[in-house]
Amino acid sequence: MWQSLVFLIGEITIVVIIGIFFFALILVALSIYSINTGRLYFPRFLKAGMVLVEGLAKSLFRLFGLEDSEVLTFFINLHNTMNKKSFSEIPVTERAIFLPQCLRSSRCPAHLSPEGLKCRSCGECTIGFWRKILEAMGYRVFIVPGSSFIKRMVKKYHPRAILGVGCLSEVKEGLEMSDKMGLVAMGVVTLKDGCVETLVAWDKVMEVATLGVPPAGIPPEAKEVNSWPVAEDY
Repeated sequence: MWQSLVFLIGEITIVVIIGIFFFALILVALSIYSINTGRLYFPRFLKAGMVLVEGLAKSLFRLFGLEDSEVLTFFINLHNTMNKKSFSEIPVTERAIFLPQCLRSSRCPAHLSPEGLKCRSCGECTIGFWRKILEAMGYRVFIVPGSSFIKRMVKKYHPRAILGVGCLSEVKEGLEMSDKMGLVAMGVVTLKDGCVETLVAWDKVMEVATLGVPPAGIPPEAKEVNSWPVAEDY
């Protein structure tokens, strides 16, 4: 009897393992197809599935020759697609934006405070210009060196939605952290990595930041695309 029970358990285990493998294979195939076509298919299914078999899925992605950066970018786009509607429905006054300190100039005169860097709008980088616009829209804007500051500010100000800017790994980790904290989060990836003077496409930041915001709630200078400072202006 015991031998039969052990044999049955073994069979069930093998079936479950095979089932998980094929489930992950379907997810990866669907993800690769979405990446190649530039269009997300069955995003809810993909997101739920990736949570269940993320480790195995990553191994399969590597097996099929996908770079880690491609996979991370796909995960972030998937997350943003899922959260876009919910983010747009939350008032701007209940949102916060977290910018990485690496966007600042090497000549930045700002000092670190308990709430991150306090921008002086010195003109050495683009942060000061955009911070004023975002704050005028109603956002709380933080320039932070790490995730510990994000957790602290979330506990202090209780935003319902956040927009995070950072490198690929930082944005992915931030989105996952936000999910655990029950926040609606969107992410924008910087154009290059580094510890100082990195770049971000501010038009992408504003594209997300203005979701659900009526035209009257957007400062006039933000509506003039040609007036938006870019890295080359500094």
